[in-house]
Amino acid sequence: MDKLNMEIMIKLLMPLAAAACVCCVVMHFLLPVLRRLKAGQSIREEGPQSHQSKAGTPTMGGIAIVAACSVSALIFGRSGYAAMCVLAMLAYAAIGFADDYIKVVKKRNLGLTAPQKFLLQTLVAVIVAIYRSHTSTLVFIPVANRYVDFGWMLIPFVVFVMVAMTNAVNLTDGLDGLAASVTAVVSFCLCTVMRGGPMIFLAAMCGSCLGFLVYNRHPAQVFMGDTGSLALGAGLAAAAVLSDYEFLLPIAGGVYVLEALSVIIQVVVFKTQNGRRFFRMAPIHHHFELGGWDEKKVVTVFTCATAALCLIMELIMSMA
Repeated sequence: MDKLNMEIMIKLLMPLAAAACVCCVVMHFLLPVLRRLKAGQSIREEGPQSHQSKAGTPTMGGIAIVAACSVSALIFGRSGYAAMCVLAMLAYAAIGFADDYIKVVKKRNLGLTAPQKFLLQTLVAVIVAIYRSHTSTLVFIPVANRYVDFGWMLIPFVVFVMVAMTNAVNLTDGLDGLAASVTAVVSFCLCTVMRGGPMIFLAAMCGSCLGFLVYNRHPAQVFMGDTGSLALGAGLAAAAVLSDYEFLLPIAGGVYVLEALSVIIQVVVFKTQNGRRFFRMAPIHHHFELGGWDEKKVVTVFTCATAALCLIMELIMSMA
């Protein structure tokens, strides 16, 4: 490994290790608090029956992820881009926290309504899009290996990327350790092709996910809740947006795309085919569960698939 690559690796490992340690420490103190608040997860009756035993498991553990990632990114990043990634993540975490708090602490099953969440997510995304448009309107197109000027179309495009990514990660968060494992791989992969603030931020995100997995791996002691899943999606999207690499997200994050598409396909088929279902259950991780796979197998396969997709993305970028 040459000197430059060694310096880059050290630059990545420091925020990664710091975030992992901070997340573990914060989670150690946060978990008893969540238990005292009785901030237990409610399990949907229409979900897999095997999940009913998880009812009451503390949620909102995403607080630790957000805290660890923010602290590490701001200490080691020290740039406007890193700060913007953190702000986007914090804003979406606040939306998720409000939803989680209303549901699990105030014991109101509805939480925030879908229109309320969509409006709040869109408002934050517009702010990120405007910030991005003032720096550049160019977007990198993989395979074609060129930048395209999106002009005024950049703002609605960035808003779509932000909102779609956050909700795709949210849908992925349905099994013990699934969202954290997949996001750890995706964030580390993306940070290796970026520079500056977004690179440090993504390394910190990877570390915070690894630290969270100490408590979230099967059988999970805590769930991240919308607080964590929306924050992770926003962080990934903001880092890609600020690096002009929006189109790398659906490659490295192909599992997120698959999860979201499975829900869309299920709904469309159900409504147009007289109640027929395309999958046993959506999102697609439940389809495999009902097909006989246990949670560990689903998480392992999906994480390995993510690693393979990330290698494809790395190969594409090496040809750039």
